[in-house]
Amino acid sequence: MIAAGASGSGKTTVTCGLLQALVNRGLRTASFKCGPDYIDPMFHGRIIGVPSRNLDPFFCDEETVRFLLARDAEQFQISVMEGVMGYYDGLAGTSLQASSYDLAHITETPVVQVVTIRGMSRSVVPAIQGLLRYQENSRIGGVILNQMSAGLYPEIRALVERECGIRVLGYVPRSPELVIGSRHLGLVTPDGVADLQEKLRKMAEILEETVDVDGLLRMAEAAPELSFTPPQLLRLPEGQTVRLGLAQDEAFCFCYEDNLDLLRRMGAEIVPFSPLRDEALPEGIRGLLLPGGYPELCAEHLAANVSMRTSIREALEHGLPCLAECGGFMYLHREMEDMEGCVHAGVGFLPGRAYRTGKLGRFGYVTLTAHIPQLLGEAGMQIRGHEFHYFDSTYCGDAFHAQKPLRKRGWECMHATETMVLGFPHLYYYSNPEAIWHFVRTCAGESEELV
Repeated sequence: MIAAGASGSGKTTVTCGLLQALVNRGLRTASFKCGPDYIDPMFHGRIIGVPSRNLDPFFCDEETVRFLLARDAEQFQISVMEGVMGYYDGLAGTSLQASSYDLAHITETPVVQVVTIRGMSRSVVPAIQGLLRYQENSRIGGVILNQMSAGLYPEIRALVERECGIRVLGYVPRSPELVIGSRHLGLVTPDGVADLQEKLRKMAEILEETVDVDGLLRMAEAAPELSFTPPQLLRLPEGQTVRLGLAQDEAFCFCYEDNLDLLRRMGAEIVPFSPLRDEALPEGIRGLLLPGGYPELCAEHLAANVSMRTSIREALEHGLPCLAECGGFMYLHREMEDMEGCVHAGVGFLPGRAYRTGKLGRFGYVTLTAHIPQLLGEAGMQIRGHEFHYFDSTYCGDAFHAQKPLRKRGWECMHATETMVLGFPHLYYYSNPEAIWHFVRTCAGESEELV
């Protein structure tokens, strides 16, 4: 795991550079992101050539977390996890649960801390000592010093190793030209970074010169075997599948890979389509997935594709089962604002307008509890997810209650019927596979068997 004491410490830069260096060495490399994040895994996946995954101890119990890591890493020689926020920052900012530390502890993963040394020298010693001593078994096996000058590095390295008793595995020089720009929701996607491949090549080149990559590999080799119990899942009878349309393009790109894998394990065939470019929904689909993304950046082009908007609206009006999250939910409105506040036509299935607020309102982890029977199960069923958006709706819905963990704050949200669940929350399917089975079974109208 590549972790840090705070956000903005260089975790993503180091992780991406390291992944590229490992790929350059010919190693079959898997990558994971701690917590609910779509953008970092996109960069990871662009580098390693296969989808990156998320591991999250809030979304799943410990057995499921270990199962997902073991299954998704099975065909690879090395796995790299990128931490989230500060190493010990968990639920509500006050708990260790769902922190990078929690994930490292659950999966018995060796950890390297990226410590930004800009603006200090000897003071880095107590900063590292605090990270090491805060928990009895921190799992921290080494540090990388970020924004470090080459001239001062040998002295600081010797000081840290002598006074902290931990190995310094290298440093990263200050390289402003390698910084990946930001957007209103985290980082830009890989397609939005000019000369990405050249930046990645340079990152890997720098790390090969300044970081002990061989030492990192030896740390990884020392990780123990994982033990786990696979979850029992229901699926369609052998030989039967159900086709599910998945919106997938620049406007709709936020989808957890393990969510799609769970659907496939239950017997679904995922059929991608583009609301930006295709004229209509794919033929023969029995269900629809509209994930989040950046529809506000593509609102004019989405509105111009009248035939697709009509195809989606008519399919939903005729009862096509649908899960829509955040950006996909916004797209279903009668109207949707773009980043400049200009109003564009949406699908028109839902009344009201999705509008820009310019600030985060409801955000973070939530446990969703259904008030009524609906597509995912009976009243009272729960599924976990998260919200993170700078937009709101005049028609948010009230079919579910969203409750923030370890906090009093909660709110009503989402529209739901026997054929749809639509709202701002992003759902993590492995938090309640039975609920997702309800969706698959409704789409297929078939019997079930265990896998």
